[in-house]
Amino acid sequence: MIKRAQQDSLVEITLHNIRDYATDKHSTVDDSPYGGGAGMVLMVEPIYNTLEKLKSQSSSLMSHTILLSPQGTKYTQDTAKSLVHYDHLILIAGHYEGFDERIREHLIDEEISIGDYVLTGGELPAMVLTDSIVRLIPGVLGDQDSLVGETHSQKGYKKHPVYTRPETFNSWSVPQVLLSGNHKTIEEWKKNNSR
Repeated sequence: MIKRAQQDSLVEITLHNIRDYATDKHSTVDDSPYGGGAGMVLMVEPIYNTLEKLKSQSSSLMSHTILLSPQGTKYTQDTAKSLVHYDHLILIAGHYEGFDERIREHLIDEEISIGDYVLTGGELPAMVLTDSIVRLIPGVLGDQDSLVGETHSQKGYKKHPVYTRPETFNSWSVPQVLLSGNHKTIEEWKKNNSR
């Protein structure tokens, strides 16, 4: 779906390596934390330089910078719906022990977490956001109406069970109401069986 969206020029996805914006000969992007502690911390300067370059290239666009971190606000479908309206999203994916706090304080618009668990890096959260947002762009899905009845498409809405052929398999049958042709009772069944 995302590949097709890119081919159809509905979205452009570009990866940027912050090492390309480091200022020393070793392309250093992390260092040990002041005050001690385990692990390495992503430095403010390479991320600042990266953002300055990206924002200068897209100054006419409505841009939004997101830091992906465990401390962020929990990501939801409503968040995805709000982010699809931006022309330009910049996702900062982390590694190591975290980010220099000045990145949070001065360089981002929002901080998002995809859940309460530990990952080795921010690539997976970036892919989660990308997938959930791109599919909301008009024209990406073959049938835009398929967004309407999805799980999480409406506040509190969970999807009902779905069935397809064969009608009976291993003596497991499709509920008779779905075979009845009575649209009113089918809709009522779907509503009552949403989970």
